Amino acid sequence: MKHIFLTFSLLLIALVSNAQGLGSDNVKFTISNGIGIGSAIAVVASWSRNKSVLWAIIHGVLGWFYVVYYVLTRSKDQD
Repeated sequence: MKHIFLTFSLLLIALVSNAQGLGSDNVKFTISNGIGIGSAIAVVASWSRNKSVLWAIIHGVLGWFYVVYYVLTRSKDQD
């Protein structure tokens, strides 16, 4: 349950920080040069499963691929 709360907290922070600039140029710059939401979710999921910084970095690079893998392979008892 804690990792779900942490994931949604990080998503909320990312959305609020991206909404600060109202101009479309600012939003495009932030998205193209910042960490993606898929990478942030992958890092949180990796940390909750492995507790390893190295794996969190590797899974952050993989982004959405790891998120999909995590969802498909997690057990139903993990909540």
